Amino acid sequence: MASVILERNRKKRLEQGHPWVYAGEVASVEGNPEAGGLVDVLNHQGRFLAVGYYNPASQIRVRIVSQGPLAIMDTAFFAERFTNCLQHRERFLPGADAYRLVYGEADFLPGLIVDRFGDILVVQLLTLGMDKRRAEIVEALVQIMAPRGIYERSDVSVRELEGMEQTTGVLYGECPRHVTVSENGLKLVVDIEEGQKTGYFFDQRENRASIAPLMKGWGGRSGITLQEIEAEDGSLQTLPVNKSGKHVTFPYWDGATVLECFSHTGSFTLHACKYGAKKVTCLDVSAHAIESAKVNVDLNGFSDRVEFVVDDAFAYLRNQVKGLEERSERATIASGTESTVASTNAKSGGKTTKTDTSKPMTAGGGKTWDVVILDPPAFAKTKSAVAGACRGYKDINLHGMKLVNEGGYLVTASCSYHMQPDLFLETIADAAKDAGKVLRLVEWRAAGKDHPQILGVNEGHYLKFAIFEVRSKK
Repeated sequence: MASVILERNRKKRLEQGHPWVYAGEVASVEGNPEAGGLVDVLNHQGRFLAVGYYNPASQIRVRIVSQGPLAIMDTAFFAERFTNCLQHRERFLPGADAYRLVYGEADFLPGLIVDRFGDILVVQLLTLGMDKRRAEIVEALVQIMAPRGIYERSDVSVRELEGMEQTTGVLYGECPRHVTVSENGLKLVVDIEEGQKTGYFFDQRENRASIAPLMKGWGGRSGITLQEIEAEDGSLQTLPVNKSGKHVTFPYWDGATVLECFSHTGSFTLHACKYGAKKVTCLDVSAHAIESAKVNVDLNGFSDRVEFVVDDAFAYLRNQVKGLEERSERATIASGTESTVASTNAKSGGKTTKTDTSKPMTAGGGKTWDVVILDPPAFAKTKSAVAGACRGYKDINLHGMKLVNEGGYLVTASCSYHMQPDLFLETIADAAKDAGKVLRLVEWRAAGKDHPQILGVNEGHYLKFAIFEVRSKK
């Protein structure tokens, strides 16, 4: 087998478990390695380090698949790896029928993603080394998982960096476009053909469940309390009663009002309703995503508590804040502390603007919520995009926290690897300072158990998830 010899002065990442060898770390190549074929990886002294597959067209020249000798990646090789993957998921997600079965490097199968949706598997072949072994991969998946169908979603731009075209289609059996699965006791319909990535984002499973404590305990703000009152049969029952002394029959009287932005299939909306939310606003810029969310909300019987909005989240949040500020100003004027036509702090073209309270509001927003959830797509897909991503994250978090009712919660996430945790928290802190808010961190999480992380492989530590209590400084 051909060999790749590494530079003497390289960083010893490989010895620490990192699965990538970059082109700049390669001193020489011995033999004639086939593109996508296996090579031994040796240090500058000729000592064996690992085996990986080789691609001269990629900046990641070798991706490691074994720390010991390996002659071939055949069906038996993949079957053994898939068995290990399945055992891990069954241990940490007992009874689940939908999860990420194979998570690339973290499952020692770099360049391969497999998501399970019940008896349907969705596969992404991201690298040349895996693409050349699609037959063995399919055969091993059929052997270990016995699926009804396997569908390929290799429609990702990273394949082009490997010198391959994007591709989709059925690899095995029958694959319906829409598949119904369950998560945390909820039913979800997933579009495996047109949904984002493989159709669903499993990495937030545990994070979605973590919002449960935020969904109840809000009835007191409306003056509703639990009291003992006499029922028709003369017995005493503890029931919710409003300030007028009347029994409140609405079952979700103690629930939170919730805004979910970047909703995709409405997964956080579903969990909010499951855990007792009073009313949820489900927002996404994609009409297709909102239609998917509607199907899932209907499927779980939550339609009476959810409103759907198709809009750009940045514009929607800004509009709500603008309306909130205008309402606040009008309330100040109405209280008699200022004249009917009052100066505002806003300035346009160097001139102070005026608000005439005799005229209708110019902004259509002004709503606030007990819980605001921000789960955007990756804003920084490259290192050069970090500065712009910081502006984007600051913008949505600043406006989002302004719309949280006093003492409510901001749920915010970033799936950009290049947005490192310290920078993400720093960006949110900057937003809080500008918004005049004090944040208390009550939850900090990463990706779920079906997205394990190899220690030392920072590229796998991409997801940041936080829950903050939001309070005003004044």
